[in-house]
Amino acid sequence: MDQQLNVFVTVAELGNFSRAAEKLHMTQPAVSQYIQSFEGAMGIKLLERNNKFVCLTQAGEIVYHHAKEILSLHSKMHYLIDDLTNKTSGPLSIGASYTFGEYVLPHVIAKMQGEYPMITPTIMIGNTKEIANLVLGHQLDVGIIEGEFHDKNLSIEPFAEDSLYLVASPKHRLVQKNGEINLSELEDEMWIVRENGSGTREVTEKMFRLCGFTPKRKLEFGSTQLIKESVEAGLGISLLSYWAVRKECSIGTLKVIKIEQLPMKRKFSIVLRSPFQTKALSVFLELLKEHDVISDLLRKL
Repeated sequence: MDQQLNVFVTVAELGNFSRAAEKLHMTQPAVSQYIQSFEGAMGIKLLERNNKFVCLTQAGEIVYHHAKEILSLHSKMHYLIDDLTNKTSGPLSIGASYTFGEYVLPHVIAKMQGEYPMITPTIMIGNTKEIANLVLGHQLDVGIIEGEFHDKNLSIEPFAEDSLYLVASPKHRLVQKNGEINLSELEDEMWIVRENGSGTREVTEKMFRLCGFTPKRKLEFGSTQLIKESVEAGLGISLLSYWAVRKECSIGTLKVIKIEQLPMKRKFSIVLRSPFQTKALSVFLELLKEHDVISDLLRKL
């Protein structure tokens, strides 16, 4: 059954029997036979075929989703057994929200690789909701998310704090203005925000509620880097993590707009699904939770 699942998932992802056979180092007739046997065992057609493409039926979509989880759990089971006798090694799939994933995680991975070179990490960057759902579906071993997220099927543990500041171009009128800034002035500005599902967007909306206004103009971008470039270009203002803007603020391409309500604070949390941990995952979690390690990383950023 494991091989049938593997063949089915490969065909579904590549959309072609020939390419699937090549990847699996099998003949095309052998791949076709596996699919036919699998469909027979399931009692329903899973793939629509023609000369040009292969696509999933409605039943195939359901089977594909669960097949990915089953294969992931099967691999994890073998790594856990191997860990009982072998040195810390093997794959580790990590998901992280944009801010932590792009500005802090690379330094954690570098430290881990220096001490445990036989661990082979893969990294997925997405917003908080995306990462949590991938952990929930056993597509990731561990996730690091921003802000508040709740799911009874996940273990969510805060481990680090972040501060978010309002930033603008050095030439922006609010930066050059002397004296206190009225909140009504912020309401009239063009705000550049992250997409729904992002931890940064969640904190931004919380700030709007705290300050008692809703921006009259707002642009939604799916990348922190794109937002920084847009703010530097004078397109608008944005609430961003200190970790994300520290370098730009130090060289003067971004400036902090100071208001009484800021900075906003939020937590970064570790997200897990399985109660069992490989040695590779345990090592990674220890690095994240060591206060001195995180402090060192923050000083380097």
